[in-house]
Amino acid sequence: MADDVAAVLAAMGPRLRAAREQRGHTLSEVGRATGIASSTLSRVEKGLRKPNLELLLRLAKVYGVPLDALAGTARAPAPAPSRPVPRAADDKAVLPLTRYVGGLHAHKHVLPAIDDLPPRPRQASHEGYEWLCVLSGRLWLALGDHDLVLTAGEVAEFDTRTPHGVANAGLGAPVEYLIMYGPQGERLRPRVQPTAT
Repeated sequence: MADDVAAVLAAMGPRLRAAREQRGHTLSEVGRATGIASSTLSRVEKGLRKPNLELLLRLAKVYGVPLDALAGTARAPAPAPSRPVPRAADDKAVLPLTRYVGGLHAHKHVLPAIDDLPPRPRQASHEGYEWLCVLSGRLWLALGDHDLVLTAGEVAEFDTRTPHGVANAGLGAPVEYLIMYGPQGERLRPRVQPTAT
């Protein structure tokens, strides 16, 4: 039981950050809407502080989601209907892959299939460093003034102080990608370099 609670709390930061970014809010905007200091919200998102019930209730109200969705304890959705249901381009699923308190952490994102190409992704910037790898589909990465379309197996690495945003760039299929993120600018450090064959 204690391990289950610890796992939920460890995954809470990335889930809260994803919920905020999915709605295009900054920490300052959420702070004004909830009355919670943006520095407190930042520490919770980075896993440096455990959220209390009052904080979670305020965030659930601002994000318009049930409390169990923020906690990651919501029941699995009912099976999808046999015909495709249109979904918003930014309606993404985020699956935390690491238990962490600060430092590097990883999560998987899934952007649903779309019928029409979305507008250019909304960009945000924040402290940190990010590495992402596309697993399947086509990912549109708007990085500063540059627009990149990454496909399965391609990787991008960037300082998250550069404005960035993503969207599905392929019609009719979802896009899945992994993210490793260092909130204080931690970077991946390769120990073995590829050798020529």
